Amino acid sequence: MIRVFPRKTKWTPTDELAFVGEPTLFRPGDRSTPVMVSCTFTWDMSAADQLRRSWSRFYDRVEVGGPAFGHPGGVFVPGQFVKEGVTITSRGCPRRCAWCFAWRREGDIRELPIRDGWIVQDNNLLATSYEHQRAVFRMLDRQPKAAVFSGGLDTHYLSVRNAAWISHLRVAELWFACDRDYDLDLLRRARQIFSQVPTEKMRCYVLIGFGRETVQQAEDRLEAVYAAGFLPFAQFYQPKCRERRVPRNWRALVRKWSRPAAYRGVKTGGGGKR
Repeated sequence: MIRVFPRKTKWTPTDELAFVGEPTLFRPGDRSTPVMVSCTFTWDMSAADQLRRSWSRFYDRVEVGGPAFGHPGGVFVPGQFVKEGVTITSRGCPRRCAWCFAWRREGDIRELPIRDGWIVQDNNLLATSYEHQRAVFRMLDRQPKAAVFSGGLDTHYLSVRNAAWISHLRVAELWFACDRDYDLDLLRRARQIFSQVPTEKMRCYVLIGFGRETVQQAEDRLEAVYAAGFLPFAQFYQPKCRERRVPRNWRALVRKWSRPAAYRGVKTGGGGKR
């Protein structure tokens, strides 16, 4: 199957059947070869539909799908819609956060067959059963590269047991989230649990701009996350829309707090690890 993507990201596959954008002079297969246009972001939906029309000039079976269109996701196939090394071992999430699309698209937590990979992109791995987690960690232990938990480790489900399993792995990055002020206490607890992990490996998604949050409130939370010993990554809330837009008064904050090099020299009031 040919896969087509509206834009290139760090997760885009690179094999000979993966394409970004319009059809090229070299087009594999024949008219009967199926084509899937995969769209992740709602603001790329119009571009994805245009690609469907373009590729339909050369192929008879062209479909559009992906998270942006509410696709719930099925069994994960390594390398199909994300690059080699990424794995997804579960879908969905049992939590119902108002700003999150994962549970709306994929429903409650569903455990999938575990495929090899070292970049774990599950929405909420720690919400799966301990048996599933243990099997995932065993799989990660035999990978050629250190584990990257880029899907995030939910501090609400972090326990002594699963933390101990993670601590025995080779780890490149541990990702957490701090979407509201009340997440800070659990985040600080996670830092204590992983006290031996250097700051460079402790990353944190920080949702900003949701609801009535002000720029100052968002910056205060970003500073608190940094002071707790994490490298924050600001994510400005984007509702389900067809245009990606960050308001002018938020742009400087987003730009600064999405690049560690831009904020690591800034002093904070806390005593987090550097």
